[in-house]
Parts: sequence; structure tokens; C-alpha cells
Amino acid sequence: MEMRFSSRMDGFEPGIFNVLDDRKNQRLIQGRPVYNLSIGTPDFLPEPHVVEALAQAASDPANYCYSLSETAELSQAVQGWYGRRYGVELDGDELMAVYGSQEGLTHIGWTLCDPSDVVLVPDPGYPIFELGPYLCGAKCVRYPLLRENNYLPDLENIDPSLAEKARFMVVSYPANPLGAAAPDEFYPRLIRFAQKNKIVILHDNAYSEIIFDGRVGRSFLSFAGGKEVGVEFNSLSKTYNLTGARVSFMLGNREIVGAFKRLRSQIDYGMFLPIQHAAAAALNGPQDSVIRNRMEYQARRDALCGGLRSIGWEVPDSQGSMFVWAPLPAGYKSSVEFCFELLDRTGLLCTPGSAFGVLGEGYVRFALVRPVPVMKEIVRAVKSSGILEGRS
Repeated sequence: MEMRFSSRMDGFEPGIFNVLDDRKNQRLIQGRPVYNLSIGTPDFLPEPHVVEALAQAASDPANYCYSLSETAELSQAVQGWYGRRYGVELDGDELMAVYGSQEGLTHIGWTLCDPSDVVLVPDPGYPIFELGPYLCGAKCVRYPLLRENNYLPDLENIDPSLAEKARFMVVSYPANPLGAAAPDEFYPRLIRFAQKNKIVILHDNAYSEIIFDGRVGRSFLSFAGGKEVGVEFNSLSKTYNLTGARVSFMLGNREIVGAFKRLRSQIDYGMFLPIQHAAAAALNGPQDSVIRNRMEYQARRDALCGGLRSIGWEVPDSQGSMFVWAPLPAGYKSSVEFCFELLDRTGLLCTPGSAFGVLGEGYVRFALVRPVPVMKEIVRAVKSSGILEGRS
């Protein structure tokens, strides 16, 4: 029997990560080393008190029922953390748990837009920003993030007729893949833009705790008017090294939160209670590891970016996130071809910038997921390969 699939599946090709993984495995079979900086999976371990909270809750058979919603313990932990960290007061109906920001950002479009509605997404940007609206049948319009504008949206030059049509706009700082942080003065301008054009803002704030050189990660909601125009996604995945637990929150405008809860009540029965206990333990417990990991990420950034600059590859320092955004060396035009050649000649695996949008071409992304000694080894491998001297 011949299978028939929906037309939307025509938009899905094998992901670049699958292709890169195949190349990596071929190299490993040959007994050749691989330095995998392609995927942002933290190599740090979760804190023992978080693991213990999960283990204890998982040993109680009563915790294997449907949770249906956030426990009072978890809601209070989120409210307390947002108050301490950002100075943001949240009521209970201004927050909800989701299974990772990626899941939340995928499904929120079902609440906010109808087919053919316009949605503004960043280019370059994390692919899920566009995938979610696409699955809803919305029309995604990319707004450019350019190096000469410090990778900030040029709000004043967005077509007014387009802004008037847009249902929501996705914004994310510190930015994946760009490693750019937004200055404080950006957020009031963004909020005024949203108010003027009646656009909902979705702010992905997954990396506020991984930010460098004395910068302070902010919450979009801490600026006047933030709650009125949008919501924020915040994640425990990278901050507390809990990627597999899939713990994130959507916070802010209570009308949006309420509508999304109503939709999710039809497809979901709540987060596993032991994971909720672990999340509360992470938010309420000591925060030493957050600071320690931030400093280690910065040291890795310094070793990689500074090391590559020392051998002639002008790679700017990341300002935040666990990623580095590097322009292709002179003579290279295709980020995919360069990634394959880099892997073949050095063992270094990274992600082509074209995976993140049209304007990502000409760049590659590195994830800061290896310790400093390995980063120095990577720099030596790149230098000895001669790849920076091979074209002109």
C-alpha cells in the first residue's frame, strides 16, 4: 500500500544535524578523533540536591498519577526565583510549565494565530521559531539580524504595513546561534513597537544565566509594559544542566497564559511530578553552580575565540549563550562545504550557519561544550591542518 502524507511534510528534509552525525560516525569508525561542537548539550552534571529531589519523589508511588498542572511548590519556586533574579513579581495565573521551550514555542502559535496570519521571526534564528508558526499555516516573515546592527532588529525600518499585519514577533537574547546580548535600552523600544502595532512579543530567554564579561541577563518582563504585550520562555535546561528533563516555563501576559493552558488541557495532563520536585529544588537551592558554569563557559569562549584569532581566524567573542558565531575564513563561500572540509581535515564538527536562515550563510556555529584544554587542542588542530591558508 502506498502511503500518503500531508503536504506540510514536503517542507521537512533530513536535518543538518543528522547529516553531520553520519559524517561524524564515519570518522569514528575509521578510528579518527572528533571534536564535537555542533550541538548545545551541556557537559556539566546536574547538582546532587536536584538529583536527590528527583530520586526521592520518583520512589513514591503516589507521584505517578497525572499532575494536571503545576504544583504549588513549583509555582512558588518560579515566582520566588523570578523575584530574586529579575525583580519581576508573578501571579499564579501568569506562569505555566511546558516541556522545554522548544515544545512551548512550537505550540503557542496554535493559540495566537490562524492560517495565513503573519508572524515575524529572526534571521538568523533558532529553527523552531519558524517551524511552530509554519505548522499552524502562518506566513513567516524573516526580519534581518545583521552584524553591523549588533544583531538587533532594526525596528524603525520594519515595513509599517507588515508590522500592522503581524500577529506575533519572536525575539531571543542572548541569542542562539549569534551569541549576541541585547542592551537594556533595546527592550523599551521593543515594547513601544509592540504597543504601536498591536504585536504580541514572544521572548525566548533560555540563556540569561550564560552571559559574559560582566553583562547581566535580563527578563523582558522586568521592563515597563512587558507583561502587557507578551510572554517569555525561560528554561532550566542549560542553566541547571537538565536538558533531558524538559523543564521550561511560559510567563507573562495572563490572557496568553490562560489561553495556552486551555489549549494544552486538550492534549496534555501535566509534567511528571518527580520532575516538578526536581525543578523546585533547582530554583530554591544553592545557585553556586550557575555562577561556576558561567565562568567555565566564558573560559572556554576565551580559549576558543582567542585561540582562533591568534592563528588568523577572526572569530568575535560571544557575548552570551553557549555558542560562538564565526564568519567563514577567507576564500570559503558555503558554510556546509566548509563544515565538511573542517571535519575531514581537523576532526572539528560544527554547524553550518545556513541551518539557521538565509542570513546565516557565511558563518558557522560552535557550541562551548568541551573544557578549556580540549578547546586549546582544537585550535592546534585547526592551525596544523592548514585550512586557514588553503584558499584566497
